[in-house]
Amino acid sequence: MRRHTVRTLKTFGHAATTRAAFTLMEVLLVLAILGVIAAMVVPQFIGRQEQASIDATAVSIKGIEQALKLYQLDHGGTYPSSSEGLQVLVTSPSNDPKWKGPYLEELPKDAWGKPFQYQYPPQHNTTAKKPDIWSSGIDLSNNTADDITNWSKSQ
Repeated sequence: MRRHTVRTLKTFGHAATTRAAFTLMEVLLVLAILGVIAAMVVPQFIGRQEQASIDATAVSIKGIEQALKLYQLDHGGTYPSSSEGLQVLVTSPSNDPKWKGPYLEELPKDAWGKPFQYQYPPQHNTTAKKPDIWSSGIDLSNNTADDITNWSKSQ
């Protein structure tokens, strides 16, 4: 019985010493599996990052709208003109006694680091009679499908 135990231990010991490294096929198989997993997971993260940028930009537009409403209340129901722009939310025009701002600490930028576009009188929000505010989106070009706006795209 004792002899059998020794032989078994020698067999295990011998097998363990000859099997110290992975074969090339095993390494390639593991790399292929990791590649398949990465191909499935990475696009989902990229899509989520893009959607997060779009959502953050939409939230910034809502913040600008709120600041514009405060400006409108202080100015008897009028919004700043396109030529005055959004800058009047941060700094007072020299000849404006009604200005009670700053309405924003600083002008926000969209998720791609670009300033927001502003137009009043509006071209799109004519029914609501509120200014048009938009970001050019990820392609940085106006009037494209990826623009993020404060109006419905069907307008």
